[in-house]
Amino acid sequence: MEIKQMVESIVRELIDSLEKQAVKRPKVLYIFYDSTAHEAFTDHFIWLNNHQVNHDILFLDGEASSWLGKHQIECGGRGKTIASDEFAPSPLEVPLEYEGIVIPEIDLDNAARAALGMKGTIISEIIFSTLVQNKFVLIGDDISGLKRADRRTLKTITLPKSYANLFDYYKMELQMYGVEFGPLKLLAEMVVNKIRSDSEVAEADSTLKTDERTEDSGHIFYEGKLISAEWVTQESKNKSLRSLRVGKRTIISSMAQDMLKEKGITIEYAAER
Repeated sequence: MEIKQMVESIVRELIDSLEKQAVKRPKVLYIFYDSTAHEAFTDHFIWLNNHQVNHDILFLDGEASSWLGKHQIECGGRGKTIASDEFAPSPLEVPLEYEGIVIPEIDLDNAARAALGMKGTIISEIIFSTLVQNKFVLIGDDISGLKRADRRTLKTITLPKSYANLFDYYKMELQMYGVEFGPLKLLAEMVVNKIRSDSEVAEADSTLKTDERTEDSGHIFYEGKLISAEWVTQESKNKSLRSLRVGKRTIISSMAQDMLKEKGITIEYAAER
């Protein structure tokens, strides 16, 4: 009887493994400061699952230690090498298998480290690695800047005005590097929209037709579905590019608009045919 159950268990695992390989769903990582903070985000996880997006949860165990499933992930201090779990990835490796990172709450210390490019904490190293890989980082906007443990210890839920101003400054710095902030309740929706947008960009790039783009002495007429920052970077290598004419149904990402404005490339919208 025991052998039969063992065989059945192995077969089930194989079937599950084959199903996962057949349909690979995008996956994001949520980072929480303790093992109970995620309970308030059950609706987020339901929303993600209903939109075919998987998620993992990483719980912080102090500033330089965290848990991802059964693996303890730790970052080393200056001159130290910590290897308490030889099978766990380093913080810099964690974002490799995810489409992006979601941090519902970030505190002043970690915001400062991330904004200044400093390492030494799980959050700052993961943010650094995620941005370097050109993946998205979403952080809750309606937050105080005080971590949960500090709020419990200090019996306060807000920073004084001087520190609050400093926190806002670091948030603006992070936005310059590509971090996006949004209301806590909408983070899951933002994840789905980001993943859909990225897939549409890839699809648009792979199915680009010759009649979607015509060029005439520094002027480009583009009739594709979406203009991304990557497209602008590629096309702006043409030094003579002065203006871009797009169809009424063409979507220009906010980052692409900023890049076009910075490079002095004007945008014109063609009349709908």
